[in-house]
Amino acid sequence: MSTIQTPLGSVEFLPYLGRLLKIGDFDAVSVTKVQQRLNAVGCGPITENGFFDVETKNAIKLFQIRYPDIEGHSLVVDGILGILTWASLFGAQSVSSYTTAPSNLTLAAINVATTQIGVLEDPLGSNRGPMVDQYQQAIGLNLESGKPGYSWCVAFTYYCYQQAASEIGLSCNPHIKTAGALDHWNKSKTKLGIARISRIQATADPSLIRPGALFIIDYGSGLGHTGIVTEINQGRLVTIEGNTNPGPPSNGIGVFKRSSRKISEINRGFIDYSLF
Repeated sequence: MSTIQTPLGSVEFLPYLGRLLKIGDFDAVSVTKVQQRLNAVGCGPITENGFFDVETKNAIKLFQIRYPDIEGHSLVVDGILGILTWASLFGAQSVSSYTTAPSNLTLAAINVATTQIGVLEDPLGSNRGPMVDQYQQAIGLNLESGKPGYSWCVAFTYYCYQQAASEIGLSCNPHIKTAGALDHWNKSKTKLGIARISRIQATADPSLIRPGALFIIDYGSGLGHTGIVTEINQGRLVTIEGNTNPGPPSNGIGVFKRSSRKISEINRGFIDYSLF
């Protein structure tokens, strides 16, 4: 049995299961170890019986109230044991990171996106600028001289995949040609060769998300946002996004690298083009 050091003291190394643990689950080994850990960090006393009952749920909620995640952010108090709560409970080493793009196309798309970090609108707030215009022209948007442009987060990801496809010798860009994040999500359902990962699947098992995948957020009223995942770092996403800001809100002025998006906030899911 190996042990690791965490901010809450030493603990037996127990890797994340790749699924959510919640009320009603019975796992004689894993749930018992969770119950033992909750008792050890002062969130009990609870019965150590391998059954995820109401007592266990309440102990996890107490833990989520008392302790932050491994980056110091507040945990969601829901009594469900997901990857962020798991990492806080059992240490950062218990949660894997994923940094390798699975295909030449996704690697090339990430490389293109990286070269664009720091691109800004000109003037700020106009949805225009030398490179911003190129992104929008790539998906066929008609830009009038002296007029504002369009929201361009999807135009950015399309441009990155267009350049990547050209660099590796693909005859066409597999990224769906659209200006809308939600339209991209809807059309990806019927396009062959695309893997779609739902929010529920990704929250339970972050290993399903691979670098190069595109996240889709739905803000309601037909508004959405997207960007390229470059890394899954111990339960959080590292992304490169266009039409964003260094922090909230998402709709912004340039291309930035962001490192603190929760998988759970990606409420539509992920689109994976790595099969091309």
